[in-house]
Amino acid sequence: MNKKQKKMLWRIIVSAVLMVALHFVPVTGLVRFALYMVPYFIVGYDILWKAVLGIWNRQVFDENFLMAVATVGAIVIGLTDSGDYTEAIAVMLFYQIGELFQSYAVGRSRKNISELMDIRPDYANIEVDGQLEQVDPDEVEVGSIIIVQPGEKVPIDGIVVEGRSTLNTAALTGESVPREVAEGGEIISGCINLTGLLKIRTTKEFGESTVSKILDLVENASSRKSKSEAFISKFAKVYTPAVCYSAVALALLPPLTRQFLMGLTPDWADWFYRALTFLVISCPCALVISIPLSFFAGIGGASNQGVLVKGSNYLETLAQTRTLVFDKTGTLTEGVFEVTRITPAEGFEEGRLLELAALAESASSHPISKSLQKAYGQELDRSRVGQVEERSGAGVVAEVDGKSVAAGNDKLMNQLGVAFQESDEPGTVVHISVDGVYAGQILIADRIKPGAAEAIAQLRSAGVRRMVMLTGDHRSVAEKVAKELGIDEYYSELLPADKVTKVEELLAERSNDRDKLAFVGDGINDAPVLSRADIGIAMGAMGSDAAIEAADVVLMDDDPRKIAKAIKISRKCLRIVYQNTWFAIGVKLGCLLLGALGIANMWLAIFADVGVMVLAVLNAIRALFVKNL
Repeated sequence: MNKKQKKMLWRIIVSAVLMVALHFVPVTGLVRFALYMVPYFIVGYDILWKAVLGIWNRQVFDENFLMAVATVGAIVIGLTDSGDYTEAIAVMLFYQIGELFQSYAVGRSRKNISELMDIRPDYANIEVDGQLEQVDPDEVEVGSIIIVQPGEKVPIDGIVVEGRSTLNTAALTGESVPREVAEGGEIISGCINLTGLLKIRTTKEFGESTVSKILDLVENASSRKSKSEAFISKFAKVYTPAVCYSAVALALLPPLTRQFLMGLTPDWADWFYRALTFLVISCPCALVISIPLSFFAGIGGASNQGVLVKGSNYLETLAQTRTLVFDKTGTLTEGVFEVTRITPAEGFEEGRLLELAALAESASSHPISKSLQKAYGQELDRSRVGQVEERSGAGVVAEVDGKSVAAGNDKLMNQLGVAFQESDEPGTVVHISVDGVYAGQILIADRIKPGAAEAIAQLRSAGVRRMVMLTGDHRSVAEKVAKELGIDEYYSELLPADKVTKVEELLAERSNDRDKLAFVGDGINDAPVLSRADIGIAMGAMGSDAAIEAADVVLMDDDPRKIAKAIKISRKCLRIVYQNTWFAIGVKLGCLLLGALGIANMWLAIFADVGVMVLAVLNAIRALFVKNL
């Protein structure tokens, strides 16, 4: 509990003790009234003051006004009738108990967000004259060398230039298993360095780093309200004045009807009491508090599992997802090309073929060239490589050990007039020729992510009916990936604009507007599609800034299994919202009717207000517990 909550708890305890003690004090009249006002003002002075401020600011109809009118009315009845002020104190007491409980519940749900905020770095270490100096991360320029010691947070995204360590990424991904990082590896801000000293060359400014973007997403999530929240806000604005006017009518019309139409003595006290009971019952706290709290808890629970949802409106849309469209590279596959097969022609060996290809491609930074060099695995002697001619869209021709070595695709072989062996295997085929003689081929393919197949199965069990894959890759590659993962449809050799067109076609094919389409991607070219889909989901660890910016949901560890997790979280959250809405409205309508008929007293009114609110808030807190979904 914080200081404010502890103070409220003491006020409640003191007020309750005084109320019980006064029950045994044999005093009457004004002395009794004065004594009972002590616990009343101890527990309710802030509510009365807020009600006065609301009237002064012309924002009359809120829960503070309802409580003030109801309790003051009960005191007036006590003065004129029984001299019993217990109900007035009890109404205020139980209302404050409910408010304290709600405050504590909100604090608990905010804890996940607060833990996430702990990833904000306070400083960055730079080396000045052999000494470490702490500076504001905002002051560190791109390309600077920063030093992260064991136990410190990584303040800015970059590349490790010296050192090896393990990283705690739990605050970013929800995964407790440490990750290894070494020289040459990319590192993102927000991680905690656990073991070794790291020197990092920054690749972004602090404001553009992962940690800043995450904090910005979370801090602004509450500004995007769901339809349910917007409905409750509008409902409360109409509902509260309506019940206030109804209470006035209930207090005045029956007694006046009894007096002027029936010629009987009006029973003002009875109907005034019914109107006060009606007001206490009518307070919309349960809806106004529990619905936003449910969404807030859902977003907090999701962030704790490495899924950042930018607003409760996106959480609501995610729950209605029935069609899921995937980009292939970097989403379902790792986006890391590797040599999977070497097929030398007669007279050549595998090792020699790979060596020639790596040397010929040694001057290129293309991913395929890098994969050939990585597969060769030895230091390349660039002095063995002479003139290099790069042919756009075809490959390279280089002089290696005095021989003309060509490495490229079918197009290059046709240009050189070299007869080659065609391949229909999925992947990128690099043909090699030496002095115009075909030497063989090397197959390079992207690896499917380890959890991709499991992710598709989990999505089906989560109720996603249709899964589609879009890729700019060749048809054979797309077919192999789709078949291996069990994806319903695939479309290959698409340009970025084609992906947008295809998503628009899929959106038009829906039979029901309530069935939403989500797109999952990671690249700059995916940003337009992420914006066009009903909901965009981006890979946050290795995804491009443009994709993360355009997306509505960000997966911090690029694990496609988190998509099913996010959908399950959103559906649990929506179930809780609907439960709270119907429960609160149902109980209140029933109790309002009983109050108007004079069957419900102030104690039932307290349950209808505070009791329903406490139960609804308890139910809302369940949205936090999503680990085992």
